[in-house]
Amino acid sequence: MTDTASHAAGGAPLPLEGIMIADFSRVLAGPYATMLLADLGAEVIKVEGPSGDDTRTWVPPRRPDGVSTYYAAINRNKKSIVLDFKDPDDLAAAQQLAARADVVIENFKPGGLKKFGLDYDSVVQDNPSVIYSSITGFGTQGEGAKYPGYDLIVQAMSGLMSLTGSPDGPPFRAGISVFDVMAGLHSTIGILAALRQRDHTGEGAHVEASLMASAMSGLVNQTHAYVGGGTTPMRMGNAHPSLYPYEAMPTADDDVIIAAGNNTQFSRLCTVLGIPEIAEDERFADVGDRTDRRDELRPILEAELAKHTAQELFEKLNEVGVPCGPINTIKQGVEYAEALGLEPVVQVGTGATSVPGVRHPLTFSTMTPRYDLAPPTLGQHTEEIRAWLQQPVSQLPEPQPTEPAQTEPAQTERTQR
Repeated sequence: MTDTASHAAGGAPLPLEGIMIADFSRVLAGPYATMLLADLGAEVIKVEGPSGDDTRTWVPPRRPDGVSTYYAAINRNKKSIVLDFKDPDDLAAAQQLAARADVVIENFKPGGLKKFGLDYDSVVQDNPSVIYSSITGFGTQGEGAKYPGYDLIVQAMSGLMSLTGSPDGPPFRAGISVFDVMAGLHSTIGILAALRQRDHTGEGAHVEASLMASAMSGLVNQTHAYVGGGTTPMRMGNAHPSLYPYEAMPTADDDVIIAAGNNTQFSRLCTVLGIPEIAEDERFADVGDRTDRRDELRPILEAELAKHTAQELFEKLNEVGVPCGPINTIKQGVEYAEALGLEPVVQVGTGATSVPGVRHPLTFSTMTPRYDLAPPTLGQHTEEIRAWLQQPVSQLPEPQPTEPAQTEPAQTERTQR
């Protein structure tokens, strides 16, 4: 069924070509995971109810054609089929899709798919080699299974919000749905690991991720401050609990981020500021000393920083290897990434359907992630997918070898199941 192009070196298939993913997830964590996998060649069939993925209605902002930018950000390289699980024929199609898939991914409330025969225990009966990925808010056991998984709730309950904001102000959420993204990334790792394990054993697996578990892992040093040291971190504005200076610092005009993470960087900072003796001062000689005495050190540094503009410091400090950067808007951030040659913006789709998107985060020496399909309209591929499902597996075409000079892909056995 696939019509994706090969982009690996020599015209070989991308690493996940031949892997078919039945995507029953919606909103962010699951769709982000499946988009990353689709970029690397997997065929993703996005299953939506009659009203579509919630993010189709999350506006503003909108693209010029009216499509939600939120939805478009995480749904390229997919095909959309509309299935109403309350309709017997649609439910049968969904079950058939799960039975043919290499990977099934879902983020329903725990137990929510059991009545439809689409939970892991049901799917694995007809598809024993399936990799079944579940994403929840708080796990599938005990009290947590009752709670819906919204990123903002997890930011609050995990402790992240207690770390975000000024010490004397209220807690704040992060500017993105950080734990949805983390859970999507963790699910991607789990799916790839399970696929690799299946290569060795032939067995499928149920891979579970939750926003709360991702939060516990993703808060890294902050959670371990409590687990390993018995310390409960609290919000410090832009300051770092274990490093100084490592925050926004005032200059003659704008604030600038300075991250002196070791003694050498601090010494170079002091030299640029014209106070090399401060780096030799025993009060500030080591990282721990500077952190413990940040209230003494801060006015010394700020007095010298006020003699320079943010741009001057950005240039001078980076020249000597001291991490420093301006505080950009998103627009400025994209423009700066472009200036660095990172090419953050790509065109997704072809011809009249081509739309701008954000580049896949990984770069490979042997291949290029694909950007073949623009985010699908609701149900855009329903007829195509239904026609494919109606073909008995025994009547599907045999896989054809991929020639290096091909521009159209060879179909593979796994994709054609």
